[in-house]
Amino acid sequence: MRLLFVHSDHLEFETTTEAGAGLAETEGVPMEGRMEDCVTAFVSVEREDETDLDAVVENAADELRDVTGRLNTRKVVLYPYAHLSDDLASPDSAKTALQNLESELDADYDVLRAPFGWYKAFEVSCKGHPLSELSRHVTPDRGEGDADAETADRAPSEWKLLFPEGGTAALPERDALNTLDAEDADRVSDDMRALVADEVEGKTASEGDEPAHVELMREKELVGYDELSDVGNLRWYPRGKLVRDSLMEYVNDLAVEYGGMPVETPVMYDLGVRAVREHADEFGERQYRFESGDRRMMLRFAACFGQFSIMRDMHVSENDLPLRIYEMSTYSFRREQRGEVMGLKRQRAFTMPDMHTATRDVEQAKEELRAQAKLALGTSEDLDVNYEPVVRVTRGFYEDNEAWVESLVEDLGNPALLEILPERHHYWSAKVDFAAIDRLGRPIENPTVQIDVESAERFDITYDTGEESHYPPILHYSPSGGIERVLAALLETAAGRETPRLPTWLSPTQVRFVPVGEEHVEYCDALAEDLESAGLRADVDEREESVGKRIARAETDWVPYYAVVGDRETEGDSEGLKVSVRGEGEEREMEFEELRAAVLEDVGDLPKKRRYLPKHVSKHPRFTGR
Repeated sequence: MRLLFVHSDHLEFETTTEAGAGLAETEGVPMEGRMEDCVTAFVSVEREDETDLDAVVENAADELRDVTGRLNTRKVVLYPYAHLSDDLASPDSAKTALQNLESELDADYDVLRAPFGWYKAFEVSCKGHPLSELSRHVTPDRGEGDADAETADRAPSEWKLLFPEGGTAALPERDALNTLDAEDADRVSDDMRALVADEVEGKTASEGDEPAHVELMREKELVGYDELSDVGNLRWYPRGKLVRDSLMEYVNDLAVEYGGMPVETPVMYDLGVRAVREHADEFGERQYRFESGDRRMMLRFAACFGQFSIMRDMHVSENDLPLRIYEMSTYSFRREQRGEVMGLKRQRAFTMPDMHTATRDVEQAKEELRAQAKLALGTSEDLDVNYEPVVRVTRGFYEDNEAWVESLVEDLGNPALLEILPERHHYWSAKVDFAAIDRLGRPIENPTVQIDVESAERFDITYDTGEESHYPPILHYSPSGGIERVLAALLETAAGRETPRLPTWLSPTQVRFVPVGEEHVEYCDALAEDLESAGLRADVDEREESVGKRIARAETDWVPYYAVVGDRETEGDSEGLKVSVRGEGEEREMEFEELRAAVLEDVGDLPKKRRYLPKHVSKHPRFTGR
């Protein structure tokens, strides 16, 4: 059930036309009405409410009591309003729910209920204070609103810091870091401090401010918004697409080398299938759900459904385990609220590398989690981004595996934040998340690996020992996290440096030559082509601008290596090129072969995509700024 509460000076309505034959209520409700100084509750009853109308009515009544208590009123208008949801219950169920909600409130409230099944003219005057408009979503199981009602009644998690060299520090929810002794405090990085403040203390730094990467993604012509699309869907310009494609190739190579077998699966699934519906409901995040003919469908939020379907249809023997199925799921979808969408950190459509690993038992699952977590942490070196680990386990898992958790942190080699949940609320019993910290002190969650102890049975995935079949524990793994979030972390990291830059292998232009005059262009072209033949990206800024302005452009473009080429260089009067090396903040005298070797060493065995823009900078169009 969707509820929109408006603290109203008044609400007045009058019925006009029946919405459909047999739908309209005509008895027991007024055809017109007015109420002063009230809470108007606009109500949409949804299909999932039909599983237990009594429970959803009880939860909705609790939400109404909470809101009216905060607003100090006992006057309520119940107004049926189908426009809050695209997944409506049947008319009979909706009428029953509204009637029962009125009955639930009648003893304690002055209730005016507008009739169901009519088009109505109405006028509402909102009081306009900070609590005058509130929304809630309640289900037969729970309610969720501006506060996280789903977790409100749960026992709190226990938090600790674990250190790789040994030792544990408990973290109370208030002033957690101030309780550490001096030795432990010295071992905690600034990024971990920010993570603890956010996760444990609930202190979100600089709430509402725009992260640094949002301006950078536009300024560097990497990514933009498209007003012709839905919010949270991005368009990628050539520079940004090159970075994105390079990241995707990097993660693909990483997963396949580890043993992941690439597949490709559909982006939409049938919610009429019980396993799909239950897994989607457990995920908890908002989803795109829609009608396709007579079927209720959803757009995937990860590759779970398709990969589970493949595993279900396979004959898996014990010798096949661990069995790793991998996909670069372009695209996945989550229907984030408009106000939640933010640059590259949260989108409605995103790219998620996703691997699922079927394992023999919990012991094999634990060792797979260890290996996959170490592989994920290793990406921080290739990306030059700092990741802080968070280990999350249920109380039961921790009590059975405390020494293993400590050994995991020792293997990661970093202090880790440990969350111990009092009970299992999701499909996983243990997981490791890695977060980068943005310039505002807020986490960007990236790689994750989880031990799933439910989905095999739900999707009927089994393996055969030759004597009997078993349900395997399954790991969910994203070696990098969403590709968009990786770029967000890269840009946030760059913004925090004295000289901002991307790693050389991800820089759209790796080497730029700046010819002093037109007569030097051909020589620069030849140098650029030589580097291109070695798998590097080089261009030539031959624009009719001063050398100073073209150097400034190379700096603005964050080019890792650039050199000015004049008579001395073309005629061999110098000992080489004077190359500005961005990562060192200095100019170096380098022979051309030395330059090529230095860039190749920087790139190493990481992806070498070809240039996406023309060789001459004069041919680079402007993609933003209109």
